[in-house]
Amino acid sequence: MSGKTSFFKYSLPILKDKNMLSSLKNTQHGTVSVFTHCIMVAKYSYLLNEIFDLKCDAKSLVRGALLHDFFLYDWHRIPKEVAKEGLHGFKHPVIAAKNARREFDISPKEYGIIICHMWPLTFTRVPFNREAWIVCCVDKYCSLMETLGVQPYSNEKVKLWVEENVKKLKKAYGKQAALKA
Repeated sequence: MSGKTSFFKYSLPILKDKNMLSSLKNTQHGTVSVFTHCIMVAKYSYLLNEIFDLKCDAKSLVRGALLHDFFLYDWHRIPKEVAKEGLHGFKHPVIAAKNARREFDISPKEYGIIICHMWPLTFTRVPFNREAWIVCCVDKYCSLMETLGVQPYSNEKVKLWVEENVKKLKKAYGKQAALKA
């Protein structure tokens, strides 16, 4: 299975989820949506693993990266029930991990990737495996590029890229295989 195909095979169940798709309307950094940010963190994490042969669990890497910001609210207008728990930067990994557990059958490794991605801000939750370290570092890189407005991607380009590759995956493996992925 090619790298591109396996990336989409691992990510398709998450990308087509209604709650994940709802993150298109929430801004993450600059003008980039949470949806776009999560896809780019997953894509760059996956590419790093492939290019440098880091021997990561690719499925956990992609799924953990896609779900690392699965907090499901606009963090610029934090709901009262979330605000009382503390500052977004400190609390959203826990919220994202709970949501990911509820919506998807995530592994302990995927849970760890999500819960540790804000280190060193969340200094007691240090990444404890290769996959968590990669997502943590790539998240910082993408966040910085998005905040500075120098990212080479846009919400619309990423959305089209996802749609195009979902079509290719369905064509290559049949509709049933793509829906089960």
